[in-house]
Amino acid sequence: MAENTTGAEGTDAAPQQAGNPITIHAQYIKDLSFENPNAPESVALQQQPKINIDVDVQARTTEDQRLHEVVLKIDVKAEIADKAAFVIDLQYGAVVTLNVPEEHRLPVLLIEVPRLLFPYARKIVADLTADGGFPPLMMHPIDFADLFRKKYAQAADSTPAGNA
Repeated sequence: MAENTTGAEGTDAAPQQAGNPITIHAQYIKDLSFENPNAPESVALQQQPKINIDVDVQARTTEDQRLHEVVLKIDVKAEIADKAAFVIDLQYGAVVTLNVPEEHRLPVLLIEVPRLLFPYARKIVADLTADGGFPPLMMHPIDFADLFRKKYAQAADSTPAGNA
């Protein structure tokens, strides 16, 4: 029975909208660096380091326009007594396709996809710090929606009001 018995026109588009909104095709470490510049002293001190974590998300569309790359960037700098204990630079990426309306693509790419990637990046950071001789650094969850709002607030503020 290959015949369409619904009688409705345009039903071919309905299955596309019914699919998953985000499909992750691949996840990968794009760039990774761990530095322990003051070892063994920094490891032997057993003091609680002062830790600074910077997070950024970038997205781009590939040349064929169907795939998107999302990269979660995490930079961690830890200091003990004003000396670097360890430094981590991680770029964790994914290749995704989206099944969402065009107006929702940017928020999905910069909020929802990083939310899905974060647990994997968090584990990499925890394993690196443990393998580097420190207690595992268990990062708290990140509010990617807030990060998105802060990143794009300046662009929204510069748009003139009343241009509808």
